[in-house]
Amino acid sequence: MPGNVAQLETHRPALTGHCYRMLGSIVDADDAAQETMIRAWRGLDRFDERASLRTWLYRIATNVCLDELADRRRRARPMEDGPAGSTTDTLIQQPRTHWIEPIPDARALPADADPAELAILRESIRLAFVAALQHLAPKQRAVLLLMEVLGWSAAEVAETLGTSVAAVNSALQRARTTIASRNGSDPAALSETQTRLLHRYVEAFERYDVDELASLLREDATFSMPPYALWLRGPEAVRTWLLGLGSGCRGSRLLPTAACGSPAFGQYRPNPEGGHKPWALIVLELSGDHIAGWNSFLDTETLFPRFGLPMELRA
Repeated sequence: MPGNVAQLETHRPALTGHCYRMLGSIVDADDAAQETMIRAWRGLDRFDERASLRTWLYRIATNVCLDELADRRRRARPMEDGPAGSTTDTLIQQPRTHWIEPIPDARALPADADPAELAILRESIRLAFVAALQHLAPKQRAVLLLMEVLGWSAAEVAETLGTSVAAVNSALQRARTTIASRNGSDPAALSETQTRLLHRYVEAFERYDVDELASLLREDATFSMPPYALWLRGPEAVRTWLLGLGSGCRGSRLLPTAACGSPAFGQYRPNPEGGHKPWALIVLELSGDHIAGWNSFLDTETLFPRFGLPMELRA
């Protein structure tokens, strides 16, 4: 029997990643992982070691998330909330709880995973995949993640969810159909061309070469800024935005990080009092040798501490 909190804590990243896939929020995932730890510690005397400790913890975490999902609406991305807007539209905010939030790779991916497992886990925290998951009923979501991501058998999932193997298999088929129709972005592994693309993006952003930035975007690229509902499509709309209402980003600095299995950057805008202040966590979705999605999450007070990004850059 596991004997102390330290042994449970080694599983926190894996559990946080699982809760993130279920809930679509780093804040909610942190809370659910913590509740999982509390329930596990209180129930250690009931752990009979028929399954591994990690499997037992995943069962607890799954049910914590199902309890959390019972009375709330799904999270979404701006692109799911309405048609593409224009650069002259009024900016309307939705509460933080409305949107999919990014998660740091380091908080969601277990350090002891082998390369093949790590590739699957990284793919399963991409923004497009997590957004697609939110369109599944909670139990369908759990079935898909436990079987397709974690490799559980239908019998193990049925025991966890208190249902039949037939019901689990039926839920899996429905979930696969929904995910296939909504999850369209490319795998997260970067090619050499994409690595050069990111270098060009950073250099163009920091010298504020808007024409160069626009040239890096796919013709149907999306640009969004949660908590604002407005989103734009295409290089010309993004170019117009950056030269207009977005021109306050001129002089920004970018610090690299990783979010949702994708390249990401902490963006800092110039501070009139000196140095730079947080403005956005940028998560890029790549397709071939272009940027397909530019997502700027503006809730820096919530996100930057979780990504280990400083709250100011001194002059």
